[in-house]
Order: sequence, then C-alpha cells, then structure tokens
Amino acid sequence: MTLASQRSSILPDRITTPTLRSFLGGVPSVDDVGAAERVAALSTRSIKRESKLDALMMMIRMMDLTTLEGQDTAGKVAQMSAKAIRPDPLDPDVPSTAAVCVYPNMVKYAVQATEGTSVKVASVATYFPSGLADTDLKVEETSRVVNEGADEVDMVIDRGAFLAGEYFKVFDEIRRVKDASGEAHLKVILETGELGNLDNVRRASMLAMAAGADFIKTSTGKIQPAATLPVTLIMLEAIRDFFEATGVMVGMKPAGGIRTSKDAMKYLVVLNETLGTPWMTPDWFRFGASSLLNDVLMQIRWVKTGRYWSADYFTKD
Repeated sequence: MTLASQRSSILPDRITTPTLRSFLGGVPSVDDVGAAERVAALSTRSIKRESKLDALMMMIRMMDLTTLEGQDTAGKVAQMSAKAIRPDPLDPDVPSTAAVCVYPNMVKYAVQATEGTSVKVASVATYFPSGLADTDLKVEETSRVVNEGADEVDMVIDRGAFLAGEYFKVFDEIRRVKDASGEAHLKVILETGELGNLDNVRRASMLAMAAGADFIKTSTGKIQPAATLPVTLIMLEAIRDFFEATGVMVGMKPAGGIRTSKDAMKYLVVLNETLGTPWMTPDWFRFGASSLLNDVLMQIRWVKTGRYWSADYFTKD
C-alpha cells in the first residue's frame, strides 16, 4: 500500500490511531455561525442572463446521473445512460453529463451503454450505503467493479468507526480501496448527515484526502440531511487547505437534495469563491443530483426561447 509523497508529507512518520488522532486534532475547528453567514452572503449573488446559459451547460457537464435502487435493471441503466449521453435530443448544443453511477452488478450494462462516448461509468462499492462489511470484502468488491470497466469508484467510509475514534481503520480502508481502484478515480463518501457536526466533516475530509481520495463526496443520498451549502463550504475549505499543504488537487461532489438550477448555481458560486477557476470543471467538481437535470434543461429552453417548457417534454430517466 502506497501513498503519493505529497500526501504523506503531512502525515506522522508512523501512522496509528493515536498519531492520526493527533493529526486530526491539529485541524482547525469550524465556526458554525461564520460558515452559515458565509454561504448566506454568497447565496445572494446573481448571474447575468448572458452568463446563465454557460453556467447551465456547465452544470450538465458536471452531473453524475445515478440509479441506486433495488428495482434497477439493465434496461433502466441503458435508458439512463442514453439520457446522460444526449440529455436533450432536440438540442445538440446540450452536452453529455460527466458520468453515470450504478450498483456493482450494473456496471457491465453501463459500460456497454456508454461505450465510445465521453460519459464515464462510476460504481458505488465497499458495501454501499452502510459501509458495514469486512475490509477484505470491500477491497474485493472494488477490484471487481474496476475489472468490469468502472472508471470511477464511489466508496463509503465506516462512519461508526470514525465516530468511535478508530481513525486508523478508516484511513487504512480508504488507502486499500484506493490501491484496489488502480487507474480509476476514487470518490470517498463521508455521509455528512451522520457525522454530527461540521468539525467532524472537516476532520473526515482531511483524513480521506490524506489516505488517497481523488474526490470527497458529501452523501449517499440515502440519509437526510444530504448535501447542504454549509457542509459543502467546509469540505471545499478543507480541499483548499490540503492543496496549500501538499500541492495535491482533490475534487468535490455534493450529492443528494440539489433539485433546481437555482440551488445548483449557489453551489457553483461557493465553489468559485472558495477554490477558484481551476476547480470549475467536471474533472474537479460533480453534482450527484439526477433530479436536477430536467430543471436545468427547462432553464436552458427558457434562456434560448424566452418561454418555459413543461416537465412533460423531458424524459424522467
């Protein structure tokens, strides 16, 4: 198991639960009131009409369309993938989404459906959404989805272990899953709705990035609250601090509860104000929000035609 030298430069020489506890103890605490005031101020920012279309197109390029239900079928995955490739069949200017995200047993169908396109295939792994399984099983599942063609792996941390202070267990699992991911990008899901407070969100973010995360992600979408602007701000600030300390860029993915383009615009403003232009691409920022797509498509039609189109004009999957 290896870590890039830039990442390991901020870690203690000997990595154990006590040394990781000391490392995380050095992470600055969060001013909850200040975070709330910051996102409230940024949320008032408006985008001029001539820039709105560009922002809406950017949102689509940043989306991961997702189906993670017990009733998923090969046909549903194929249908979702078709929409990811061509979100609006009537408007060739609308770009493809960044990726589709599916359960491990659906990876092969997503790979077939997106072959020859720019759309990536992501798969949840490590016994999503609970993360409650033996580490060897999590590593095995990760290897399997990568071998079947997944470009990205979305893993969940063991929140119980983190909250119990078993930091080495969490760190070691992320590091082993990263190794098993090979060339695939690893998104580490913190499930912030279960972490209790913003201090834990910041510490979990730093732990995940130090262990090898290519992206940190708010939520599974199965727990409420999921993505929120204060949580996203704290995670973006952790990414900024990690970059300043190591020179390593890490991506961000808020997931769950972002349903309108107006909401998504607020996230883009917070992203731009916190991390700046280098992160304003699908390589470094994603929305995990399948229900968002149709609202964005409706807004694009309005910007282009001057009138709203009913949601009935757009497919639901």
